[in-house]
Amino acid sequence: MQRAILYQPSSESGNTPMMSQMPIRMHDTLRRKKVDFSTIEAGKVSMYVCGVTVYDRCHLGHARCYLSFDLIHRWLEQSGFDVHYVQNFTDIDDKIIHRANELDGDWKKLVDENIATYYEDMDALNILRADDYPRCTDYVDDMIRITADLIEKGNAYVADDGVYFSIESAPEKYGMLTGQILENVRSGAGGRVDDTGKSKRDHKDFALWKAAKPGEPTWDSPWGAGRPGWHIECTAMSMDYFGAQFDIHGGGHDLRFPHHEAEIFQGECHTGCSPVVHHWLHNGFVNLDGEKMSKSLGNFWTINEILKKVDAMVLRFALINAHYRSPIDMNDALLNDAERNYNRVLECYVTSLKGCIAENNVPLPVADFASTNPLSKSLALLEKMGEGFAKAMDDDFNSREAVAKVLGAVREIMKMHNSDMDAVDSNAFSHYAIDWLEETAGAVLGVLPTREMALAEPEEDPRKLEIADEVDVLLLARTKARADKDWAKADEIRDALQQMGVVVTDTAEGPTWDLA
Repeated sequence: MQRAILYQPSSESGNTPMMSQMPIRMHDTLRRKKVDFSTIEAGKVSMYVCGVTVYDRCHLGHARCYLSFDLIHRWLEQSGFDVHYVQNFTDIDDKIIHRANELDGDWKKLVDENIATYYEDMDALNILRADDYPRCTDYVDDMIRITADLIEKGNAYVADDGVYFSIESAPEKYGMLTGQILENVRSGAGGRVDDTGKSKRDHKDFALWKAAKPGEPTWDSPWGAGRPGWHIECTAMSMDYFGAQFDIHGGGHDLRFPHHEAEIFQGECHTGCSPVVHHWLHNGFVNLDGEKMSKSLGNFWTINEILKKVDAMVLRFALINAHYRSPIDMNDALLNDAERNYNRVLECYVTSLKGCIAENNVPLPVADFASTNPLSKSLALLEKMGEGFAKAMDDDFNSREAVAKVLGAVREIMKMHNSDMDAVDSNAFSHYAIDWLEETAGAVLGVLPTREMALAEPEEDPRKLEIADEVDVLLLARTKARADKDWAKADEIRDALQQMGVVVTDTAEGPTWDLA
């Protein structure tokens, strides 16, 4: 199987492929440790990631999740795997029904609108499209069929308000992802019954089918009109694409229980295969200024809202500059750091592009740390950083370490651009630097623009254009107040500008301004 190619110089033919030899290792939630990645079919990866419930626009937590699996998707493909990536849309759910009733009652319209904005948000963040995006309402017949099979096998039962999976029918599967012990749950249950399922035999049982309620969309079933439970949809969709077993199942840390454990129960009992999923992967949370993101706390950001304040590639850089399993504390310092480092990468890429004055027909010298030739030593360092990048990504997709290798390479590349290389070497080195950056920061990390966009003249920031007229009026008034020595008025205008996010710099030619 072909692995990721990074480039090393050769005295005979310029850049030649260098193969990364380290096997991919990933932290499997089920096994609670890093394991060597293996696939059911050689060279092919089947990957299912739980998608969004489309009752509203996507938020920052969604950005974290789908960026995490975008990196995994990119690295697996860069490593030579043929990846079949499936991500679903939950298009019927309590939240969707509730939100639709708050609006015009048209749940299908709500779903279609939020799916459209989902694609807009993901495209803005340069998240590669999955191969398939099934909707759960297209799989109701499959869900009914699986539910009927589970009833027949004694794993599920019909109640007054629907059909439930019986945890007691497969107690050995309880807590497989979270480590919860069924006996502890039994001893602490105290006979409680979950109000969301008054007819359940056990409070731990979960719904496979929900009986119809007034005003809700319903489908016919052997147990009367109703709609599917949440958990059964992913089992139906993943099995339709991949059969009884597949390689990777992913999602946010919060989906481990009950959603993913429910999938293990119903999927393995239905198919008789164990495991249905060979590798479980889960990404970490996003906090805002140290607190969990929550609408009730007033710190809830949709992707659309944050992209009005932050460039999409800066946000992407901030989110990937952390290991996908680690929590992220999103704050101004993190975003400012990401903006500074992203601009360094972009400047290096543009400088390298502008350094290509001709086709590269001259081989670079051999990479050699011991050489007295500065270019040979620099190429050796870049080669080692390329190896380090590949090793970081092979080690549980460690994008934080991979970003560090890119930033180290940027320092080295800019040092060489600012050296006294002759024109021939400078041209050849620029071609090499472009290849290095495009394969790492571009193809894998996904933070480089196209060559055409990188070389285009920068456009005026649309956020500045939107407030430019108002700022000009305030600056004129501030200048007059200062000339009149009306300091209170000048301070009032300064405060108003600060509230708009405007930073004013006074120069000999007059005040200039920019966004904070």
